[in-house]
Amino acid sequence: MSEGESVVGQVVEELCVSFGHGVQVGVVGPACSQFGALQGRWRWEGDGADLADLSRLAETLLGQGPDPKLFNDVLVQRPEEEDFEEKEDFDDAIEAWDERWEAVMFAPERTAGAIVICHLGCAQREWLIISGRHRGTIWSGCRVDDVDLAPVLDSDRTPVGFARWYTDWLEKAERTAPTLGRLP
Repeated sequence: MSEGESVVGQVVEELCVSFGHGVQVGVVGPACSQFGALQGRWRWEGDGADLADLSRLAETLLGQGPDPKLFNDVLVQRPEEEDFEEKEDFDDAIEAWDERWEAVMFAPERTAGAIVICHLGCAQREWLIISGRHRGTIWSGCRVDDVDLAPVLDSDRTPVGFARWYTDWLEKAERTAPTLGRLP
């Protein structure tokens, strides 16, 4: 078992024990899909699961976004389709820009110490922080919409932990379950 797998197993086990229900990540849960399953060892599967670098889980999540000047410089250079006469020229320009954008927003160090735990659709994901001062909290990843990673917060601006995140989903699922399958 790699060091990353060991760290994931330890943290998720601690969270599940503190949660008190022995939740198994990857069985059922919030949003479109979950990542992670214990099948003799941790194995991450599904859209976006490869975004977590298991070799970097012991590192600390940066907790702040990319350099604001670099972020803005790259963002303002995004090609606009109406500025191109040929679609192929726009396609080439946006592909080159995407490479620069991904180097800023999706650099591996940006999610060191975190694992994707669910997919919200449209390339938006939620992350569980595994190490560092944010350990045990859930962060929203809507970088595809040019929004930086950010902690999920309660109404009182308190970071949401794994147990709260999961029980909120369970309560919502319980409230809406009786209406599922009924015709209007």
